[in-house]
Amino acid sequence: RYKTVVTPRRAAVAIACCWLVSLLVGLTPMFGWNNLSQLRRTQEPNGSQAPALIKCQFETVISMEYMVYFNFFVWVLPPLLLMLLIYLEVFNLIRKQLNKKVSSSSNDPQKYYGKELKIAKSLALVLFLFTLSWLPLHVLNCITLFCPSCQTPHILTSIAIFLTHGNSAMNPIVYAFRIKKFRTAFLQIWNQYFRCKANKNGAPGAQQGD
Repeated sequence: RYKTVVTPRRAAVAIACCWLVSLLVGLTPMFGWNNLSQLRRTQEPNGSQAPALIKCQFETVISMEYMVYFNFFVWVLPPLLLMLLIYLEVFNLIRKQLNKKVSSSSNDPQKYYGKELKIAKSLALVLFLFTLSWLPLHVLNCITLFCPSCQTPHILTSIAIFLTHGNSAMNPIVYAFRIKKFRTAFLQIWNQYFRCKANKNGAPGAQQGD
């Protein structure tokens, strides 16, 4: 059933939609939802036409209403909770199948569901790292918005922003170490395009002899 539902075309459309939504959400501040106009009004001298000198800092330029109400409450928190519920249901179903040892298309149901459990754990680890990387920044944003008198150390904001960027580098590492198919694909790409080795079919690599 999975192969009939998740076709290459549908997968490509889903990926394209995810990228489109991500671009629209991420570029929203560039379309005007930012603090630029407010900063210009407060920093320009009275009656002066000289451009204001704006300090380019995250909390200074980016609107906290956008970060909290639009970004966090709409595009981060609901999908995160939904994915958490889905993974809990997946683990529950796999646990039941392992306990029942029901028959399946595989000759060894225990081994079959054991592999499914390992993949589910790997994807759950990705979700956990995403939560660990993004929640600190959103918590700091909520503090900044709902408690203007509270002072958050600048170093904490810098660390939180660094974690969000580092999350993108974590996923390939998790996939490569936890899922054999991903690890094999990464090694093939590395050998073919970076180490210039011959591919599996014996075709020559990109490197040419002198």
